[in-house]
Amino acid sequence: MVYDDDIKRRLRRVEGQIRGILNMIEAGKECKEVVSQLSAVRSAVDKAMAIIVAVNLEQCIREENEAGNDTKKVVHEAVELLIKSR
Repeated sequence: MVYDDDIKRRLRRVEGQIRGILNMIEAGKECKEVVSQLSAVRSAVDKAMAIIVAVNLEQCIREENEAGNDTKKVVHEAVELLIKSR
């Protein structure tokens, strides 16, 4: 799979958010603020995973269709990936 610049940007943003959270912790920020930022990071990571699975699924379905194969297995694998990610 080829990962595009959008997904890399998203993950770099998450990386920055994590650094920010570490700074918040070192500065002794309130639990509520830290947890709020951690929740934002989790949402961003969830979205990145969903995008990666969706793009990969689309690519795999296209390849299976071109080869004349059934796509059920590919869809099942994508669903399993999403389930495991939660």
